[in-house]
Amino acid sequence: MNDRTKRLAVLIDADNASARHAQAIFAEISKIGRADVRRVYGDFASGRLSAWTLEIKSLSIVQRQCLNAVAGKNSADIALTMDAIDLLHLNRPDGFCLVSSDSDFTGLAQRLREEGLTVYGFGERKTPEPFRNACYRFIYVENLSDAARENGGVAKDEPASSKEPPTKAVPLIAAAFGNANSGEWVNLGAVGNRLLAAAPDFDSRSYGCANLSTLAEKTGVFDLRKDSGGVVHIRRKPVR
Repeated sequence: MNDRTKRLAVLIDADNASARHAQAIFAEISKIGRADVRRVYGDFASGRLSAWTLEIKSLSIVQRQCLNAVAGKNSADIALTMDAIDLLHLNRPDGFCLVSSDSDFTGLAQRLREEGLTVYGFGERKTPEPFRNACYRFIYVENLSDAARENGGVAKDEPASSKEPPTKAVPLIAAAFGNANSGEWVNLGAVGNRLLAAAPDFDSRSYGCANLSTLAEKTGVFDLRKDSGGVVHIRRKPVR
């Protein structure tokens, strides 16, 4: 095993994350690092979260039972946050994956990043902006389910998410050129890094494209070229 593989703690808010996305989420996490800690939080005694039962077994997730002593008070949020701080000081993973569409975890994401840890958020498009921006990267579960559907891994009755037209990404991509002069070739990897720094929820899959190079090509606004070393560069097409 590669010793440099990131050790990740995956903490799931079952009250604000659907079990139907679990397989796709863990498949995405496997591209980032190794999910050493896997925990899901919620009041499973009520039966409302019964859909998580199979996923908990299949994905070897540790279930944290959180009884809500008072109606309207979510004890799962508190338990998840407390565990995250304990892991921060006792286990010290390389990063956290917070699975929720709840903005209440904004402060937790900020705190973890202040400690120098990488925070990945996973949630629905309805997730409030503060939580999305508090993460190093925020990944929409709808994009993951679309990809899984194409590979036969999602129920057919689950609706596909709507995609933005590639041209809508032009201002974001252009802004990520930094101080490059008009018509100057720029490293595409550097552009991608600036994009994520400015918009943690940026994802080429939101525009129906597998990667940034495909998205840039589909806009019809940018030129791409690959140098002898295989590095891809991008520039805005010259005005004719």
